[in-house]
Amino acid sequence: MNVLGVRVDPTNMDAAVRTIIAWSENPGPCCRYVCVTGMHGVIESQSDHTMREILSTADLNVPDGMPLSWLGWFAGFEEMDRVFGPELMLRVCAASVGKEISHFLYGGNDGVADALAARLATMYPGLRIAGTYCPPFRALTGEEANEVVRVINGSGASIVWVGLSTPKQERWMSAFAPRLTAGVTLGVGAAFDYNTGHLKRAPVAMQRAGLEWLFRLIQEPRRLFGRYARSIPKFIVLVAQQAVSSWGWESP
Repeated sequence: MNVLGVRVDPTNMDAAVRTIIAWSENPGPCCRYVCVTGMHGVIESQSDHTMREILSTADLNVPDGMPLSWLGWFAGFEEMDRVFGPELMLRVCAASVGKEISHFLYGGNDGVADALAARLATMYPGLRIAGTYCPPFRALTGEEANEVVRVINGSGASIVWVGLSTPKQERWMSAFAPRLTAGVTLGVGAAFDYNTGHLKRAPVAMQRAGLEWLFRLIQEPRRLFGRYARSIPKFIVLVAQQAVSSWGWESP
């Protein structure tokens, strides 16, 4: 589906989990990458053409956020539904137990990836954790990038979870996926914090009403106020223009 020039796949949670499990069990010649995209990623792409290209050429770009799901329903994609990153991680982990699938956790603040690994192992007995890596809050040097590739590939991981912010995680996957031997890498943003309990989920009613952003804003006002103040009005205006223009909703 075309959302402001960004290709978003009109999928849902069950279909996404099946696809990711299949890719992790049957890796291709190049590691695939999956973007979990909401309103913020689409708006970033309006001024960042590299970001737009990364999202639109991802092996799978799922709708993370009710606004994108609503647009999908409006465009006639009745099966399309929200694929929330933290829930996607849990569903894929659950589906991988008992299979030859192992997980690598890349990202988060100091200690968060290790805490997440312990939490997931407790939640899903038998889950295979290949390793964790906490990168610095700056661009990696060439030597550091080579070390990251060596560590991840050496772990034998099938799935690499990337817990960085947008657009950093999408850029990371686009750059590193061709060098990785894993079957798939996924950019899941705040999933590391949600699934370790550092962030709380909004009540279900707020989630389905598209108000999870408000719940997150209450939890992290300093970090998110500027982002939401810029993104939400711009998204509404641009989508309204697309809806009444001849752009259409077919994939760009």
